[in-house]
Amino acid sequence: MYIIRLFLIALYSFLLSLVAILSALIDRSNTTYWWIVRIYGRGVLLLAGIRLKITGLENFDHNEAYVFVANHMSNFDISALQAGIPNRARMFFKKELGRIPFFGWQLVLGPYFSVDRKNAEKAMKTIEDAKNVMLTKKDSVLLFAEGTRSKDGTVQPFKRGAFNLAVKVKHPVVPVSISGTNKIMQKGSLKIYSGRDIIVHFDKPISTEDVNTRQEEIALMEKVREIIIANKVDL
Repeated sequence: MYIIRLFLIALYSFLLSLVAILSALIDRSNTTYWWIVRIYGRGVLLLAGIRLKITGLENFDHNEAYVFVANHMSNFDISALQAGIPNRARMFFKKELGRIPFFGWQLVLGPYFSVDRKNAEKAMKTIEDAKNVMLTKKDSVLLFAEGTRSKDGTVQPFKRGAFNLAVKVKHPVVPVSISGTNKIMQKGSLKIYSGRDIIVHFDKPISTEDVNTRQEEIALMEKVREIIIANKVDL
């Protein structure tokens, strides 16, 4: 059965990627693209037979710019956040994904950020680009602070990139706890276990106004990680 679901998700991704490419070329404000992103995320979860529950939306302003920081366990984290974040949140994606026909092309043409994880200098330039976008366009950004998916569902140590960006732009950090996705599709596997739940919880924004030193930035990073762990539940 999961083979059929994979086929339907692949077909759906192809069709929505075509629409996203056209929208990115025509609508330079990306307004249409953001609608497509939300429709895509919800559609993937529906085709996979997954239920999504969102909590904590009352904790932040849906029209303000934030640095959303989430844990990462599965490819379904992305669909859940695309469907669940009401703000215009630009994601970071590894540049290798941009080579995938249609799906990768729409990522490159869209408002997301391509990251070269093998080149630290280029990766830092991407952070600078994100800073400029946040300051000029007032869009949020979304980062998986662990840098890669967790193999066993536990929250791994965080990398500083997300917090360095938040401190530079002085925008609040919103800790995002994702639960359940590791039981749906595990790292290294394409098998989908449908009929399960995903819970995405948004905690209250944490100000970065008084964070100035490296030590304070690291303390912020550890605080956000502890909040994400505390709000994560075992499904």
